[in-house]
Amino acid sequence: MVETGVLTVLTTTDSKEKAEALARGAVEARVAACAQISGPVTSVYRWEGEVRAEPEWQVLLKTAAARYDALEAHLRAAHDYDTPEIIATPVVRGGADYLAWVAEEVREGDGGEAGSD
Repeated sequence: MVETGVLTVLTTTDSKEKAEALARGAVEARVAACAQISGPVTSVYRWEGEVRAEPEWQVLLKTAAARYDALEAHLRAAHDYDTPEIIATPVVRGGADYLAWVAEEVREGDGGEAGSD
């Protein structure tokens, strides 16, 4: 497996507005280079002994592996769920210019350049 040093990180929340706030906050804090919001999706899960089906919005964030801990801490602090879904998946291949842009955008203490997701 090729290691790019980039991760996609998935979280969910119960409204479009909250999803946008999580995405914007992570990008503004430079713990994610960009994020896409999808939804609503239907999540089926067991919580407190009951099976539930609820609409949620998915937020897919891109970050450098070295910034994962900071992104997770940011999401936990900003999230209103007791147990937020935070799942990281390594990016094993990708366009070199895009991967470099992600790394640049989340570099600590750096202004970065404008780009797109």
